[in-house]
This record gives sequence, structure tokens and C-alpha cells, in this order.
Amino acid sequence: MTDESDRPVVTTTAGPVRGRRLTDGVVRFLGIPYAAAPFGVNRMRLPQPPETWQEPRDCDEFGATVPKGDYPPHYAALFAEVTVDGDECLNVNVWSPGLDDARPVLVWIHGGSFMNGSNSVAEYDGTAFARDGVVLVSVNYRLAAEGFLFLDDGTANLGLQDQISALRWVQENITAFGGDPGRVTVAGESAGAMSVATLLAIPSARGLFTRAITQSGATAHTISPEQGLMVARYLAESLGVEPTREAIAAVPLERLVGAAADLVTEVQTTPDPEKWGTLAMSLLPFAPVVDGDVLPRHPLDAMAEGAGADVTVLTGSTRDEARLFLVAPQTIDLVDESTYTATAQVYGLDARAIETYARNRPGASPGDLVAAVVTDWFFGIPALRVTETRVRAGGAPTWLYRFDYPDPVANHGFGASHAAEIPFVFDTLHEETVAPRLGDHPSQTVADTAHRVWVDFVTTGSPGWTSYDLRGRHVGLIADVVADVSDPAKDEREAWEGVR
Repeated sequence: MTDESDRPVVTTTAGPVRGRRLTDGVVRFLGIPYAAAPFGVNRMRLPQPPETWQEPRDCDEFGATVPKGDYPPHYAALFAEVTVDGDECLNVNVWSPGLDDARPVLVWIHGGSFMNGSNSVAEYDGTAFARDGVVLVSVNYRLAAEGFLFLDDGTANLGLQDQISALRWVQENITAFGGDPGRVTVAGESAGAMSVATLLAIPSARGLFTRAITQSGATAHTISPEQGLMVARYLAESLGVEPTREAIAAVPLERLVGAAADLVTEVQTTPDPEKWGTLAMSLLPFAPVVDGDVLPRHPLDAMAEGAGADVTVLTGSTRDEARLFLVAPQTIDLVDESTYTATAQVYGLDARAIETYARNRPGASPGDLVAAVVTDWFFGIPALRVTETRVRAGGAPTWLYRFDYPDPVANHGFGASHAAEIPFVFDTLHEETVAPRLGDHPSQTVADTAHRVWVDFVTTGSPGWTSYDLRGRHVGLIADVVADVSDPAKDEREAWEGVR
């Protein structure tokens, strides 16, 4: 290792890599392969060790992104997708405060409905974490059919196995980057959070991290083998091939990516329960599957029996998650009173609960009320169920949060919607790509607060408020300050008992 110049070199298990020194002493390495290119003989197979090299490899630009489709048009303007050509798409980026110490590590798993996203998205820049003493590692993993196709053939959850492979890379290599392999926090948002919650229940992931953060994603959207086989059958039918790994892997990559994207579009725009069953509500045909091997049982059941009990957890959601899915397609103002009532009933609420949501939001439109109900069904209650399950099982503490910034009037009606917290957590409000979601004047004070919560949890194991128990039910409400509140919206929480 050389650390004297602005182009430091670190030796990894596959070969030496050359990074770049930024301001404040931060050192950055981009696009380091942690596994072999998942194409050719490796396509739709378990991740394999990367090819080795002898001379220092330049790691000053983002690596290749995994094959993926485009976001639907109304989301494309809000989430800046990055596409980098190349085969070595299973790669990590590293930001470090320096190479000469053993600092806490945060491994970031991106979201994107298991269909989109990458570790090269600008708002995931790890400079602020490194500035504040944390080594940040961001991960690419296979998506959609390449990562989550289930065929009941002994190979499953390849996207999750990619993530596990990346966590093993961290264990083997992070010391050379100034990180402590004994203090690894794995974190993710949306599909990334669902991944992290699932990793807590995967036997082969045990011991690879000591803390976990799940932002707007839990275990409720894990799918059954029967659902996975149904999705595989629909995909194979659309491709005109047999539902086997060999037949689907023989389909040209671009065609497979398009067919998988078309399936997701169908589920999310015309969710026919007769065809899709409960996936018409979860909207995620590609997701972790309880395959009986990699994931032996449903994560919540595994947690009830103590899986992940040795890992401290920070979990939560944003106040207005579902506004993203109603404001972006401009449907929130089309919702009337009868639609609100019918929608809430579909999600399982009775007349008293429906009235509770309306009473707690005087002046809210029917669309606002639908957003509140869907927010809790899809994100808030699943995070709560993970928290309650862990508390009952005993073991390491769990903290629950809600991100409460901004108000809808400040950012085109989105409010504290899905993914709103990410640029605050990463302290990347300066990135131009976040303005369509956050408005033109997001609060740096809120960013200072949220970022400090994550740094404190990664560094000390506590985010700074009372951990959750079934008596006080404390939740950290995060905005310009953190409010430690006991059982916020208790009546709405109780409305979901026995329902979700």
C-alpha cells in the first residue's frame, strides 16, 4: 500500500487498485470488482471470484452497471438513473477517511424495486460519511430476472447472493482501506432495505455485519416459491421459451431485460388480482424468494426464532412514503371520497379505522388519505412488525424512526415521500439530481441532523433516542431535530392489529 500521493494504491485479494485522494483527506476508489462478470458461463449462476490482476488497476471512474430497464417516465425525471457499459458490473465503490486506521464501515445497498438503480447514483456519494470517520462501501448487485428469477432448480436469490459476496469482500479487504471488519453496518433503502432485512435471516450472511439499517423496506414483500414460479411462468410465456434456467439464459440479454420490465409495468399499472394474486398489492414480481435453501423460511418467522438477534438494527420509513406513487403520475387529485373508502377497505381497514385516518388529518383530500393508508400498509407497519418481532425474540436492541421532512407544499406535493431521506442521510443536497424530489431549498439543518443520526448509529450502535420496547414504543421523529416520541399515531397503529 502507498498512501503518500493523491493516487494511493491498495492491494486487494484480486490485485492492487489505485484510487484518488479528495479534499479533507478522503480517499475514493470506484468500480472495484468483487465478483466475476456475470455473463457467458456465469450468466444466471452463483457469483464467482473476480479475475485477478497484477498491475495497479485505475479505480477513478464508476464501474459498469448491471443490466436494467428504464424507470417509468413519471419516475425517470425524479430518479437520475446511471448506465455504464461493461461486463464487470458486480463492483463496489469505497470512500475512506484514510488508509491507516480501523474505522467503522457502512455498506450501502441501493433501492429501485429490484429493477433499477446502481451504486453510481450521485446522491449515494460517500464523501460526507468518510469526512465524518466512516468507511462507505456501495454495492452493485444483479436485478430483475438476472437477480431474482425463481425456477425451483437449486439456484435462487442471486441478487442476494451477490450482496453476500460483496459483504465477504468487505471482510477480506476492508482493513486495507482503513476499515474495521468487526464493525460493519449494512444499510439499504426500499429494495435495498428489503434486502438487508432478508439478510438478517439468511444463515450464510451471519457474521458478515454487526449492525443493520433498513430505510423504507422490511420483510413483508418477500415472496413465496409459488409466487416466484408464477412470475417465471409469465416471463417465459412472454419470451416464448420454456420456464427453465437454460432456456431463459439463452435469451439475448436486452430482450430479457425488456420482458422483465414489461412484466413489472403490467403489475404496477394494471394490477389484476385474478392474474397476480397478492403481488397486485405488493407490486414487486421480482424480490427475495423463500426458496428453502438460501432463505430457508420467511424472514419474520426466522426473526421470531432469534435470527439476527445479535445484530443491532435501525429501521423506519418516511412520513409520506406513498405520495411519490400518487403525485408523480398525477393521480392524487383524481381520488374521491368513495375511492378512498374502497381503497382503505381493500387494504383491510374497517369503517372505524377509515374514519380515524380522516379525523387525524383535518382538511386532507381523499388522495392525501389514500397516501397515508398506503404509506402505513406498504412501509410503516412492516417496519413496525420487524421491530416488534425482534423485541419479543430478545437480543440486540432495535430503534424505530420516521423521517418527517419536508412538508408537501415545499416540494411539488411530494412531502416526506419515498426516498426523500436519502440525500439528507448522505448529506448530498448539493447534487442537482435531487431537486425534482426535494424542491429548490431543502434544509441543510435537516441534513446535518439526519446524517449525524446515521453516523452515530454506525459508530456507536445508538442513533440517540430510546430503543423500542412494547411499553414505551419510542420512535425517533427526524426533521431539523430528532424528537423522541412515545407511540406516535397510536390509534392508527392499533387499526392495523390483525390486519397487516
